[in-house]
Amino acid sequence: MQDIYYVDGKFVPEDQCLIPAKDLVVLRGYGVFDFLVTYNRRPFYLQEHVARLANSARHIRLKLNHSEAEIMEVVEETVKRNPHHGESTIRIIYTGGISSDGVTPEGNGILVVMVAARKKLPASWYTKGAKVITNRIQRFIPDAKSTNYLAAIYAMEHAHQQGAIESIYVDRQGRLLEGTTSNIFFFKDSRLVTGKQDILPGVTRQVLLNLLKEHFALELRDIHYDELAGMNEAFISSSHREVVPIVGVDDIIIGQGRPGACTQKAMDIFRNYVSKYGQGEV
Repeated sequence: MQDIYYVDGKFVPEDQCLIPAKDLVVLRGYGVFDFLVTYNRRPFYLQEHVARLANSARHIRLKLNHSEAEIMEVVEETVKRNPHHGESTIRIIYTGGISSDGVTPEGNGILVVMVAARKKLPASWYTKGAKVITNRIQRFIPDAKSTNYLAAIYAMEHAHQQGAIESIYVDRQGRLLEGTTSNIFFFKDSRLVTGKQDILPGVTRQVLLNLLKEHFALELRDIHYDELAGMNEAFISSSHREVVPIVGVDDIIIGQGRPGACTQKAMDIFRNYVSKYGQGEV
């Protein structure tokens, strides 16, 4: 059964989801998007994700012709039109639109909502932990989740070659910023440490910070690469991955080289929360 997408005012089978070749998202990689998942078919923090989409558009000066409320309604309707899914991933895209000179936005972008079945990730990531690598890259306009993913694709190809599940961006000052599609956290002597600036404001990241501040002392600050060897535990967070323990960064073993107690507690707290979220209890 084909998934049903929303594109430019219509709900269509996925093989009929068409974007003009002259759209700036095709010609220049100019557009914004956001990504979220469902729990018990309830989109997780939909309002916050749509608000971030609008914020991304403001940062790259892309005009949206839909209100945030309208976008939310479209997302919810698209999920309803895909009842064959258990849980779903949701991708919201706003293109740059067709430009008469091929470079200047003209305020005619297209809203696209793509819903697909959510796939299970390897259980070993959560039981044994995973490895990440670093790349000396800093995203242009880090507050914006744009469709220009050249740096991320390059970094992830490098990660896969090294047997890693993610690549963490490190800037010229040696600061660890964020992953290609995730945020990174560390535990240092039971304190939860994560970046403060020059990163995409992760929705899952903020949910975790709100949940974990009741259990751990928080430090939001710059984290330098030379601190890695002294970190006790690490994990990454994202919508689809949720909380994944990290046991190695490049050739550096984190802590004991296995998921630690603090990370396990963070995983349990988050899983309990999203279970309640899916039941409408929070």
